[in-house]
Order: sequence, then C-alpha cells, then structure tokens
Amino acid sequence: MKIVVVGGGIVGLGSAYELALDGHDVTVLDAHTVGAGASHGNAAKITMAEATPVPAPGMVLKGLKWMLKADSPLFVRPSLSPPFLRFMFTMARHCNEGDFRRALKVHLDMASTCAEVLDEWADDGLAFEMHRKGGLLVFENRESFEHRVRLNDAFAPFGLEPELLGADALHDREPCLSDRARHALFFPDERQVEPDSLTGALAKRLREMGAQVREHTNVLDFEQTGSRVTAVITDAGRVECDQLVLATGVWTGLLAAKLGTALPIGPGKGYSVDYFPSPVPLNTPLTFEDAHVAVTPLNGRLRLAGTMEFAGLATDINARRVGAVKRAAARGFRDWDEETPHAEPWAGLRPMTADGLPIVGRLRPDSNVLIASGHGMLGLTLAPSTAKTVRDLARDVVAGRRSPLTPYGPERFLRSPRKKSDA
Repeated sequence: MKIVVVGGGIVGLGSAYELALDGHDVTVLDAHTVGAGASHGNAAKITMAEATPVPAPGMVLKGLKWMLKADSPLFVRPSLSPPFLRFMFTMARHCNEGDFRRALKVHLDMASTCAEVLDEWADDGLAFEMHRKGGLLVFENRESFEHRVRLNDAFAPFGLEPELLGADALHDREPCLSDRARHALFFPDERQVEPDSLTGALAKRLREMGAQVREHTNVLDFEQTGSRVTAVITDAGRVECDQLVLATGVWTGLLAAKLGTALPIGPGKGYSVDYFPSPVPLNTPLTFEDAHVAVTPLNGRLRLAGTMEFAGLATDINARRVGAVKRAAARGFRDWDEETPHAEPWAGLRPMTADGLPIVGRLRPDSNVLIASGHGMLGLTLAPSTAKTVRDLARDVVAGRRSPLTPYGPERFLRSPRKKSDA
C-alpha cells in the first residue's frame, strides 16, 4: 500500500519507519530538511516525570501575571484574532485539577512504552545517541516542591516513585548546583536522546529500506474521491497515495483544513542554547522547575531549553527570552560564567492543543487520513508510541475496520465536513 507521510520530524519519521516495517511503500515529504523543525532543538529528554500537560490549575492567574513580562517562563502576546481567542479561552477552561489529571494519565499511558520502542529501534540497528542518566526536578521554592510531590500518586501506578532529596543530598549528588537549589525529586529511569541523531538514523534507515524521503517539497493541496485522499499535490508534482499521514507539527491544522476539518493546533515557541563543551561538570540531566528550564548534558555539550511563547508562527529569536533561559543557569549553578561562549540560540514552534493532549487518530471514521500531531513539549517522549499507534491505525484502514476511540483522537474536534468552496 502506498502511504505518504507529510512531515519529517521525529513523529513523522518514526511513523514512516513503523509503516515501512509493516511492508508499505512509504514516501516522506518535508517542506524543509527532515528533523530541522521542532524536533531539532528540543530538550533532548525522554521524560515521563515531566509529562504534565500545559493547561494546569493556577495557570490562568500565572499567565495573566506573566503576560506583562517578556522574559517570563510563559509569555502570551495579546491578540484579538478570533482563532487565538478561542484557543486561549479553551485552554483556560482546561486549567482545572480534573482535566489536568486526566490529561496527565493519558500522557503517562502513551509514554510508558517509549523506552521499550527506543530499545527495539536500537536493536534493529538504528544508531543514535541515547543516555540512561535519570533526571532531577530541582526546586528553589518549597511550596512548588510540595505541590509537585502531591502529584506523585498519579505517577506511582506507572512505577515512577522518585527519590526525594533535601539540600544536602542534592548537593552531594550534584556539587555544581548553587545554594538556591534546595529541594529535588530524582527519577532514576529517565533517558536522554540527542534528537538529530535519532531523526538522522530514521531517515537513513528509511532510504535503505527503499522508502522515499523527499526534502524541500511543499504540499499545496490534495486530490480526493469522497472522503478518501488519492494524491498529494506538491510544488514538485503529484504523489499518489492509498493512505495519508499528516505529521507536520503546527502546520497540521492548516493542512487538515484543506480536507474540510479544522484542528485547533497552535504554535508555542520554545528556545534552546547549546554550549560546547559544558561550562559545568553536571552528571544528571535536570530541570530548574521554578524557571521551567531544562539542562541536558549530551556528548561534548550541554543544552539549555525552555520557555513557552504564544506569539504566532514567527521563529525569530527574542533575545530577552534567550536571556531568561541563560539566567536560569546562572542562578542554578555555582560557578556559571554568563560570558561562556555558546552556539547560536535556536527557536522552534511546538504544536500545542488547547486541552493539552496530542491529536493521534483517523481524521474521520471513514477516512484514509491519519493525524499525528499536537504533542506540545513532549514530541520526543511521545513519538515512539505515536509511531506504533499510526502503524495500528494504518492496519485498520487496510482491513476496513473502524479504529477505536481514544482520549487523544481527532474526533473530539470533529465538525461536519465542508466543501473546499465553503472553506
């Protein structure tokens, strides 16, 4: 069966690989270079410990306070655009304890197979940089620490029982931390994956398997027969397909709209900065929870990543937000030199949904279009399980079966079909 996967990030490439293993004739289309979008500059973490959804209790009040600070962990650029207002209002409605815990459980369910799939891919011969160093959540503020500890009951059913560390134990483990670091949770099973190495390994193996990986190819439109897509129209020609997978991150909603179904996926800009070599002797990847900045040691470098910015589709670098990420490191480490040279800062657009859950499923019950997007800040963590889900969905289409309903399916946003002339 001919399957076209639109999107060459970690979700699209992982899905394409699983489909190719199933024996399908796979073509991957990417408007740029595969792996160069949101996948490239993420925090390089496989993290169940940080699988919390963005809409959270108290986030509305925090967001209102932070709106006036361009260097805050969350920044929202005010807009009167109706889609923006609908998105933010819907997100605000999900900032309650019940919705938060339901979304957290869904994330943990999805992430629980990630390590197993990564090991399976490594056993298949994919060569990528992966570490098993565990992970620390570090707090300056005791109230924030205790609030996070109260969530441990949600993580326990998944075997996630962290070690609680006071200041002495924390500094014994990581002496390079400053005295501001007073509390921590240590999760021993957290992993780290350098994202470029994984996307590169997947693209290489796909080509070896005979799949086409076509970069710098823009999707313009689709040909349809009834509810089924029969071809993808690109700026380089027409590509026939029996099934279509849309895994284009923040652009997935716009492409789905061409098929008559609007999917509310908004851009949440994040930043990262790489230091070669690491300025501090950090052994354990960590997140400064009060500043929402992740610090990940990789081979020969240290990556800082963080912030959430709702400010449209531009990927320009906001120097104040980069400065906030760097200041978190200066506060958090004992001998951090703020003048330490680093690579050019990176900014990318994470695909966010208003309810905090990804969108993975068939666009419509009778459709041959599969959606794999909306993973927010958890794209790397959720990509392996998403790839397996896409494979299973494709099997359902082949067999003529209806796919099971899930909490993360597109059906929660389903509207009646529109003709292109009505769009």
